Amino acid sequence: MSVLELRPAGAEDQDFLLRVYASTRADEIALTGWDEAQAAAFVRMQFVAQQHHYRTHDEDADFAIVELDGEPVGRLYVARRPERIHVIDIAILPAWRGHGHATALLRQLLAEGERRALPVSIYVEIHNRAQRLYARLGFEEVCSAGLYRLMQWRPIGATPPATPAASAPQP
Repeated sequence: MSVLELRPAGAEDQDFLLRVYASTRADEIALTGWDEAQAAAFVRMQFVAQQHHYRTHDEDADFAIVELDGEPVGRLYVARRPERIHVIDIAILPAWRGHGHATALLRQLLAEGERRALPVSIYVEIHNRAQRLYARLGFEEVCSAGLYRLMQWRPIGATPPATPAASAPQP
């Protein structure tokens, strides 16, 4: 049986994290008609901006590498706040998508939310297929913010909180 584990992301993981980020933008970049150098420069610039944003706005968050049997296969960034558990970002490399890894990670967070009586939230792009996964797990749309939807799961018996005052992450 395969073992899915998290470990803290470090400076030595930047190339891997760039690869994960690039995989999340590949379909979009393919539509631009840019040559390989232009696409790589754009992706790197966007990756650096995203990492800066995440680390500036959620400096106390857990930034983790997802490993399957010791091999890095994705990233999971989570901010544990007094009022909620917020999934900043979750991404699995294409070769490992569709095998239930993101579902397993999210179920762990939902179990934590249940134990701590906290909602779990995530922003998702309005055209991202992952919305179906989140909905299957019980997440509901709370609000829309431009290109993003805030989705939230609530533990059984929890009263719906007011819409969290949070800005959408930068793509």
